Amino acid sequence: MSKSLGQILQAIEPVNSELIKKAQMRQDNLTKPQGSLGRLEELSIRLVGIKQEFPPHIEHKAIIVMAADHGVVAEGVSAYPQEVTAQMVTNFLQGGAAINVFSLQIDARIVVVDMGVASNLESHPQLISKKVGFGTHNMALGPAMTYKQAITSIETGIEIVEKEINKGLDILGTGDMGIGNTTPSSAICAIMTGKSVAEVTGRGTGIDDRQLKKKIKVIEQALAVNQPDIKDPVDVLAKVGGFEIGGLAGVMLAGVAHRIPVVIDGFISGAAALIATGLAPLLKDYLIAAHISAEVGHKIILEYLGLKPLFDLGMRLGEGTGAALGIFLSETSARILGEMATFSEASVSQRKNENL
Repeated sequence: MSKSLGQILQAIEPVNSELIKKAQMRQDNLTKPQGSLGRLEELSIRLVGIKQEFPPHIEHKAIIVMAADHGVVAEGVSAYPQEVTAQMVTNFLQGGAAINVFSLQIDARIVVVDMGVASNLESHPQLISKKVGFGTHNMALGPAMTYKQAITSIETGIEIVEKEINKGLDILGTGDMGIGNTTPSSAICAIMTGKSVAEVTGRGTGIDDRQLKKKIKVIEQALAVNQPDIKDPVDVLAKVGGFEIGGLAGVMLAGVAHRIPVVIDGFISGAAALIATGLAPLLKDYLIAAHISAEVGHKIILEYLGLKPLFDLGMRLGEGTGAALGIFLSETSARILGEMATFSEASVSQRKNENL
C-alpha cells in the first residue's frame, strides 16, 4: 500500500552534508584542474548528498509523463484543440513522440499516466490509468477541482513512484501532456511567487497577441473568483491547478522521501515544484532543474526556488524532453566522480603550490 501525503512529508530529510564534503574532496583531487568541468562537478556532488551514496550510482532511469485536460481551454487560451491531449498520449504509447526518442537515447523507461484526460483512452499495457476526473473544471468560473481531488492527484503521484521503485529507480524525470496546461501553471506561478499574472504568462503552444491578452485576463479572473490560499499549496492546486500538476508534485515528494534525485522539466514541472516545495521546503535541495524553458514564467519559478538550470536550448515542448537531457548530464557527472582517477591513483603530478 502506497504512503499517504502526510507519511511522505514526514519522511523527507535534509541532504547528507558529510557525504557532500567527502564528494567535494574527491572531485577536487581528480586528474584535472579544479573546476574545469564546471557545473558537472557541482552536479555530481549534489547527487552524492541526495542519494547518500559515494559515488552515486545511476543505472535505472525513468521519466514519468502525466497527462490531463483542463476545463479552462473553453476560454480560448490554447492554439490547439483539447483532443490533442488524448492523441499525444496515444503517440507516446506508439513510440512516435519526441520523449520516446530522447528516452531511447538515454536508456530510460517512460511511464505514461492518464491523470485526467477528458476522454476514455483505449487500454494499453504501457498506459497507467489513474483518472481523477475527465479534465478539470473551468477555473475561470470556479475551482478547477475539489480539495479531495487535489489530495488524490498528489497521492497518485506518490503511488506511481513507489511502484517504480520496486522495478529499480536511481533517478527520475518529470514530464507532462495537457492542452491548456500553461494557463493553470501561470496561475500557480503568480500566486506562489507573488508576481503579476502578466509577468508570468507566456504564449504556451504559440498563441498570438490577442490570445495572450485574453489568457492573462482569464487567469486574473480565475484568481479573483477562487481566491486561492497561498498558505495552503493544496488549496492553490485545487482552485487553479491540474490533475497532472498535482500528480507531478506527488512524484517529486515521493522521489525525495526515497532519496531519489528528481530532474524537473519545464514550466509545468516548475509549477508542480512550487506546490511540492510549498508542502516540503527541503525538497528544493533534491530537485535538479534540467533547463530553462522559453516560457516566460519558468525563469521566475527557478529563481524563486533558487535552482540553476543545467542548460538553455530554447526548448518549450514539455513531455519530459528537457528532463531526459538533464538525466544524461546527471549520469555523466556521477560517472566522472566515480570512475575518473585522482592524481594519486593515476600517479599524476598535481599543480605546484607556489607563493606568488
